[in-house]
Amino acid sequence: MQQIDRPQEVSLKYDSQGLIPALAQDWRDGTVLMVGFMNEEAITETFRTGQVHFWSRSRQTLWRKGETSGNFLIVKQVFVDCDCDTLLVKAEPVGPTCHTGNLSCFFQEWSHIQEGEPSGSKTSQGGIFERLYEMTLDRKQHPSEDSYVSSLLTGGRDRILKKISEEAGEVLLAAKNDDRGEIIYEIADLLFHTMVLLGDCGISPRDITQELGKRYGHTGMKKNPGVGSHE
Repeated sequence: MQQIDRPQEVSLKYDSQGLIPALAQDWRDGTVLMVGFMNEEAITETFRTGQVHFWSRSRQTLWRKGETSGNFLIVKQVFVDCDCDTLLVKAEPVGPTCHTGNLSCFFQEWSHIQEGEPSGSKTSQGGIFERLYEMTLDRKQHPSEDSYVSSLLTGGRDRILKKISEEAGEVLLAAKNDDRGEIIYEIADLLFHTMVLLGDCGISPRDITQELGKRYGHTGMKKNPGVGSHE
């Protein structure tokens, strides 16, 4: 266990039971993992051990996340909101966070509002990159004549690779021109086509974020980067 220095004290606002809600988030891709409650003892143990601790309201006892399953949450950063009544813990999950075996406790979609969104995924994991990946998988299974992504996939991997090469060239030109708007636009194109390639290869964005996480170590950013580190 690695102790984390507790920052200068802020005046946290606990509820009438001496508890404060704490949201755990994957530090690599932003996935919301779970929500629990902490009291002063849980916060102290979280900083002392470097592993997330909560207070169980049902059992009225302190518990370390993963103490029975082995699926710990290794603390990376802790934030407090503007009202000082909620904590955000960015952590590295060791195994699935949910007791059901899912990566996140938020795996059940309650409502689907936005039309045109891919329907293949029922998880809150990640963000726009995950949605682009899921859309690619959906187009791969259900090609559509009106879909640009379908046309790339049916054209074969060489066509996707050609587009990535073209977009990378456009990024270089935009950077040479030092045009901020153009750089943003072209990098967005490059990332979009890269997501299509990942979908075609069956490699999820989470696979990439996990690899990046490995390069930066399990207990924080490396002070002396070695082979394979991009720091």
